[in-house]
Amino acid sequence: MKLTDTKTHRIAENLIFEWARSIDENRVEDIAQLLQTDGQYKVQSRFNHDRGLPMAIIDCRSAAQLRDRILSMRVANVYEPQHYRHILSGVQVLSEENSVLQVRSNYMVVRTMELDGNMMIVSTGQCRDEIVLDGDSAKFKSRLYLYDSRVIETLLIIPI
Repeated sequence: MKLTDTKTHRIAENLIFEWARSIDENRVEDIAQLLQTDGQYKVQSRFNHDRGLPMAIIDCRSAAQLRDRILSMRVANVYEPQHYRHILSGVQVLSEENSVLQVRSNYMVVRTMELDGNMMIVSTGQCRDEIVLDGDSAKFKSRLYLYDSRVIETLLIIPI
């Protein structure tokens, strides 16, 4: 295990922030570019994860699968226009080995409905990321969103 320097921490932090900003600014298609070609993006309850249960509400096993999900969201799904806002904290690089960082952060996602302005917390929890460094850039090898609640209030259309 090698302790990371400030520059490495900032690269990881900026990647995490760019994912959230892409979704919050309705540039959802951009998140697939932040994932390695064979990267994984998964949203799973902490309850299931802690018990080794495989069920996840999103389980994309490649950037292409994530792009397909987003295209479906844009073209096939019908839902009330809504906006997300991510609140991120506690970004911590736990380890670095062979240019792969193990990173943890906390998140909260607030959804605002466009028509009536109602807001609600959609999800809170922890991200467990594997980030691959390539010089001054980075991509996610895997993103695991572990949400705290055992229930998602509504159909999760937009990735978190």
